[in-house]
Amino acid sequence: MGSLPPWEGISLVTYAPRNQHGPRNRLSGDGTEKDDTNKRTNGRSPHTRRLGMKVIVIGGGVIGTCTAYYLAAAGHTVTLVERNSTVAQESSFGNAGVIAPGYVTPWAAPGMPRKLLGYMFSSASPLIFRPGLSAGTWRWAARWLRECKLERYRANRERMQRLAFYSQRCLHELREAHVFEYEHTQGYLQLFRTEREIRMNEPARAMLTENEVPHRLLTADECRKLEPALSTDAQLAGGLHLPRDETGNCPLFTKRLAQIAREMGVTLTTETTVLSVRPNVGRTGVTVETASTMQTAQRATLEADAVVIAAGVTSTALLHPLGIDLPLWPIKGYSITVPVKTELFSPRIAVMDESYKTAITPQGNRLRIAGTAELGDTELVLRERAIATLYKVATDWFPGAGKYREARAWVGARPMLPDGPPLLGATHLPGIFLNVGHGSTGWAMACGSGRVLADVISGQAPEIDLNGLTLARYTH
Repeated sequence: MGSLPPWEGISLVTYAPRNQHGPRNRLSGDGTEKDDTNKRTNGRSPHTRRLGMKVIVIGGGVIGTCTAYYLAAAGHTVTLVERNSTVAQESSFGNAGVIAPGYVTPWAAPGMPRKLLGYMFSSASPLIFRPGLSAGTWRWAARWLRECKLERYRANRERMQRLAFYSQRCLHELREAHVFEYEHTQGYLQLFRTEREIRMNEPARAMLTENEVPHRLLTADECRKLEPALSTDAQLAGGLHLPRDETGNCPLFTKRLAQIAREMGVTLTTETTVLSVRPNVGRTGVTVETASTMQTAQRATLEADAVVIAAGVTSTALLHPLGIDLPLWPIKGYSITVPVKTELFSPRIAVMDESYKTAITPQGNRLRIAGTAELGDTELVLRERAIATLYKVATDWFPGAGKYREARAWVGARPMLPDGPPLLGATHLPGIFLNVGHGSTGWAMACGSGRVLADVISGQAPEIDLNGLTLARYTH
């Protein structure tokens, strides 16, 4: 790592997938939506579904765990397969914990290519671009650039927010049905360092108004009144308060929900790696080949009526042999988790630094600082530059809040599609379903995505329109 003088002694801990390298795939389609197929099925399988099915969910992140829960609630017999020793150990482990549906937007946006060039020459930036010689990275980036057109951005944003707002409603219903603690906080404060940032935020505020999302533009004094712990030395031009946005500890939520799911009859199979998935020939159902993560010679075969692939970036390795090639690529995300030093100087609500796209979230007696992303290198190693940006943002706003020398750093691979929205629902293969590609907003979309999959597999019409959220958009 080299010298890290501002925070020497920091524990640089990664929770990396075993043997994780860039996924092998080739690009399929141009992202053009096939509305006729999508509207006809709304993500449902063309094959008749029934209740009381045996369903295997592959992947124990927040997406897969929510899927298993909703399938069990719908009356199915569910097995959740996870390669780690427990759930939420990879992409779900170190995220910011923010649920802000009005700010769930695609990376591919007008103006982003120009910003990306600027970030490449900045010592502290929200995005690191290290394409190297990877052909896969360059192909993904080219696809991403095509999605930065205004009309594509608007379509993709609407799709993502349609799911995110629905997911928040599902989360609230789940909280009413099951009382459990996951370090939930209410409210979100976006901080602007300059007047220019306030002006540049006008389209976002118009979008919030259009979606009827409560929000209020604040002066610097009003920001400090709402969040008294903000440093008086920090440059602050104003802020945007979103009272209905919320945060929570994603891995804690996932573990609690997994326990609830087990009490409902879900079988949680851990330390098990899925080797292959294939539809049965000449009969209904799906066969899943697995191996022990710790002892690969220990193999097993599982039979089910249906399989949901929710394995993040490793989903491509399972889908490629089936003839399904997705432009899914690992975008690295970084965070640091810091013990609270003094509650008086620690934030009560989550804040987001607009300049660096970095969130600071209170999680019990800790602070989670997350935001820097990296496109290019798929090896899960920590970058000093990324950690330095997070440290700078945290100490700019809350210098006395945390024991920053005791911070734990994390890097994970977030499964990102170039256009932004995830892929939900049926494939062309009987019994094989998708819940993949949520990128950096999986926590904000998890409950809704799980509910959609349960409805689709049960043969029920989902409560939201799945137009633009299914595999049809990558099908010619």
